[in-house]
Amino acid sequence: MNILLITKEDSLIKEAKAAYSNTDELAVFGDWKTALERCKGAELMIVDLISTLKTPNRIDGYEEFAAAKMGHPAAGEIPLVLIAPPEDYDLDSMVGWPDFVFGHVRRPVTMKIFRRISTW
Repeated sequence: MNILLITKEDSLIKEAKAAYSNTDELAVFGDWKTALERCKGAELMIVDLISTLKTPNRIDGYEEFAAAKMGHPAAGEIPLVLIAPPEDYDLDSMVGWPDFVFGHVRRPVTMKIFRRISTW
C-alpha cells in the first residue's frame, strides 16, 4: 500500500516507519501543501491534526488543509485517517464535513495502531 503521512512529530514518524518499512511504501511530509502536490499514487493519507495548525490551538490551519484536500483532483479521492490531538489539547473549535474523515485515531499512535490503520 502507498501511504502518505503528514506530521512534524518525530515519534509518529518513528512508529509509522516501524509499521510500514517492510510491507508498504511510506512518504512522510511535515508540510501538507507539499504532500498534496506529491500525493499521486497514494492509497491512504494519515494526517496529524496538530501538524496542520498554523497557530497552536486554532483550528483554521486544519480547515485550510481540509478545503485544499477536498478541492485537489488527486488528493480529494484518497481516504483520510485523522490523528487527534492529545485529550488535554485545547482547540478553539472542531469542524467536520460529511465523509471527509475515513478513520480517526487517538494518541498515542503506536506501530501496532499504524498497522491496523493500513488494514481498514
